[in-house]
Amino acid sequence: MRFLWTTLIVLAVHTLSAQNYDWNHLPVIQRPIFKNDTVDIKNYGAVAGGITLNTKAIDAAIRDCNSHGGRVVLIPAGLWLTGPIVLRSNVNLHIDRAAILQFTDDKDQYPIVAGNWEGHPAARCQSPISGTDLENIAITGGGIIDGNGDSWRWIAKDRLTESEWKHKVASGGVVTEDGKTWFPSAKSLKGFRTKDAGWLKPGMTPADFEDIRDFLRPNLLVLANCKKVLLDGTTFQNSPAWCLHTLLCEDLTVNDVHVRNPWNAANGDGIDVESCRRVLIANSTFDAGDDGICVKSGRDEEGRKRGRPTEEMIVRNNIVYRAHGGFVIGSEMSGGARNIFVSDCSFIGTDIGLRFKTVRGRGGIVEKIYVKNISMRNIVHQAVFLDMYYFAKPPSIADIYSGAVKEDIPPVSEATPIFRNIHISNIICDGAEEGIFVRGLPETNIRDIQLSDMVLKTDKGAEIIEAQNIGLKNIRLITADTSRPVVYVENSSDLHFDDIQYNAGADLLFSINGNKCANIHVASTDRSKAVHDAAFNYGATNDALK
Repeated sequence: MRFLWTTLIVLAVHTLSAQNYDWNHLPVIQRPIFKNDTVDIKNYGAVAGGITLNTKAIDAAIRDCNSHGGRVVLIPAGLWLTGPIVLRSNVNLHIDRAAILQFTDDKDQYPIVAGNWEGHPAARCQSPISGTDLENIAITGGGIIDGNGDSWRWIAKDRLTESEWKHKVASGGVVTEDGKTWFPSAKSLKGFRTKDAGWLKPGMTPADFEDIRDFLRPNLLVLANCKKVLLDGTTFQNSPAWCLHTLLCEDLTVNDVHVRNPWNAANGDGIDVESCRRVLIANSTFDAGDDGICVKSGRDEEGRKRGRPTEEMIVRNNIVYRAHGGFVIGSEMSGGARNIFVSDCSFIGTDIGLRFKTVRGRGGIVEKIYVKNISMRNIVHQAVFLDMYYFAKPPSIADIYSGAVKEDIPPVSEATPIFRNIHISNIICDGAEEGIFVRGLPETNIRDIQLSDMVLKTDKGAEIIEAQNIGLKNIRLITADTSRPVVYVENSSDLHFDDIQYNAGADLLFSINGNKCANIHVASTDRSKAVHDAAFNYGATNDALK
């Protein structure tokens, strides 16, 4: 009997891990539950007004609630100055609608601790709000949490107005010799100029980094290895670095949250969900200095060794204003990402709309990604972007074909990233440099991508490079620059274009480039509207286009 029960448990676990999710069978995220008892931080000696440091009073309230099995800790109306806060299990930190929880700019209040930065173990100053190995925790309420990030971040002169720059310089800090960049202190500048600054390498401790303390900017909120987490209704703003960072968490709900970082905030990501399982981000608004809603899972060898993908994630009914990307996967995605569902979101003024990025050396598999019902406006670069050359520049096909450059193609290994099985549909974009950009690696093409039902009003149409089994169906490419090819294809095969609509009088419909182009099928498309139907270059032949 014992063997039978063990077998049944193993089978049940396997069944759950192999769950086939779809739009009708989405992941289920559990939410925390709290006692109704509420304690006010004023009862522990907290004083409003923005002068008294209330770190000890808030900590005492959190500890007391935790020791009594969990309660709600109330930050009442008022301006409350504090140092870093550490959450505890079964505690709901509730920020009153009329409350501002203001973190101090005194960097001595933030000890250097062992943490994680961009997928690497790293020394960081302690985050304003943090929690590790917790269960059943929340931050709720309509108030504001301000990280005082402008006292930590460096900034270039060309990202400020003249009066803003004068004000920044007059506030103190250090300006680089060329007069182009302001740093809050000499320690911050030294860290910026130090290679691998903050990386915790073997034999090093956080104490080894005191001389660059101010460079080790904390994320506003860091939750690591926590279960049943709720962020609901609160505004998180002005973070020193990333605003919200969840690492190795399970059952995370982010609802009606407002994230605000200045557009010029260095590393000012909205939310970074790293190696988490069962996640819901809904009804929230992001205005960020870097990526808006971002999925990560560790970087390079460390991420592969961790082996924890971000998975079973739902992103819906969100708005992203200025950000490097609206919804983003990567580039630190070495543990993989899968079973992610994104729907009914709006991106306004982001650099890129849907942004999936990686590079050689990352490894990791990004798959089973489903996106639908996305509206975009005034996108700076691409509406849909999948690129495996992030921060790298491939040689041009012209240089390779002429022999001017010999293409170095490394063997496939665990460090080779993979993008596959991605479905994107019902996308509207009014204004962008380019509609669709897909670029894989020659050793591992992006493959099995289905793009359908899109209206893209952009300068350029679509580029597909080093890709296999890509389908575009019912795509309307309204391009301002009709002198460029509507669709550019390079060294790609098994492409399926069905019902592609474009401007009448476009100079060239298809530009087919490279001797690896093959099995490019076109259906239900009026190819006579273009001045030229197709051109074949750099070894591509006419029979590549069916």
